[in-house]
Amino acid sequence: MSTSGRFSGALRTGGKHVADRVALLFSAKGAGFQRLAESHAASVAGDTLVALALASTLFFSVPSTTARDRVALYLLLTLAPFAILGPLLGRIFERFRGAYRGGLMVSSLARVVFAIVMMFGIDSLWLYPVAFGLLVFSRIHGISKASMLPVVLDSPQELITANTQLAKIGVLASAVVIPPGVLAVRFVSPILALVLAVVAFIVASLAASLLPTFDVHPQEGGGRAARRAVPRSVRLARLATAGVRLLNGYLLLLVAFAFRDVDAGVLDFGALLAAAGLGFFIAAFVTPLIERRVPEEPMVVAALAVAAAAAFIASQGLSLLVAGVLAAAAGFAWGTAKFGFDGLLQMTVAPAARGRAFTTSETLFQLAWVVGAIIPVTITIDDTLGLNAAGVVALVIQVVYVTALLVPIAVARRAAAERDRSDSETADLSDLI
Repeated sequence: MSTSGRFSGALRTGGKHVADRVALLFSAKGAGFQRLAESHAASVAGDTLVALALASTLFFSVPSTTARDRVALYLLLTLAPFAILGPLLGRIFERFRGAYRGGLMVSSLARVVFAIVMMFGIDSLWLYPVAFGLLVFSRIHGISKASMLPVVLDSPQELITANTQLAKIGVLASAVVIPPGVLAVRFVSPILALVLAVVAFIVASLAASLLPTFDVHPQEGGGRAARRAVPRSVRLARLATAGVRLLNGYLLLLVAFAFRDVDAGVLDFGALLAAAGLGFFIAAFVTPLIERRVPEEPMVVAALAVAAAAAFIASQGLSLLVAGVLAAAAGFAWGTAKFGFDGLLQMTVAPAARGRAFTTSETLFQLAWVVGAIIPVTITIDDTLGLNAAGVVALVIQVVYVTALLVPIAVARRAAAERDRSDSETADLSDLI
């Protein structure tokens, strides 16, 4: 056999192996999970293509100062979806049969409409309200997906593994569409990227329509009962995970504008995004291994430690390579904390309260990311100072979180010791009598 024949044979074998592994990633947990994964993959692909179309308008086509203003406005827009829809979504998910599946379908079809409208207003002021609409329904899809996941699984023990599988699928879907999306934006028009996004959102809706209906039972007592249904451990982990998310947004935008201010090209920026995605992807592989050995709370603590260490190391000198490693570490920290938190919430919160719990959590995480990101966008910060500050903040959050976890344990141990001492003194007194 010739060299070219052997090479083509090896290529076919390798391609088949990769295709089999990807197919297994979708189908390993049953038909329901497969449909959810397909809808998630198509949704992420569409959102990525929309982001590429927006980036060409908001970030690269204007001077750095204008880019800061536009990105700041865009970040502020991202706050509104959860502020407006968060409480409403929680109530809908708790009360209506099929709400999760309906959320997936409606959010996908709505983005089809908004992406088509964006094609005709990509260079006008209509871009911002249309982008707002896309953000709203992207968040609805994400919350519906997270709330639907426990329903399509056979065992709650599979939750973290399933979360990481969805994360891998999302990263793969994004990686697949980035090359054609970049080529479309760079050499044709952002409109072509939006056309591809429309196709992806249609696929997401079709996959969601094949999901089973989840029959939920309304929870007695409304919002107060829903809050009581979330254990203290979940509430603490949610705040700490929000801290990781804040640092993630801060570090990524700090580094992005550090290179944008020196007129770095789209390839440099793409390398940073790829590094962040790679870090998140690695977390999807590592998290199940960690979860087998330690509870979810230490995973959040470890994520904060990774963010702190990466920020302090990067502050010694910020080159493109160092920035890439920092972006990867930030992505890894966020992935580790998020997967751990999702698993903790899904295992400890009842299905009827899960929709509102997810809505509240996603609202907080989005707010945290925007708050972190908007700081380096609106304020020009020295790289060394900004990175060291991020490291200190990560350590402070870590100490506060660990302290909050340990204080009740210490109090309980002290109370138990006092009871033992009291019982011992009573026994001694009885012996004397």
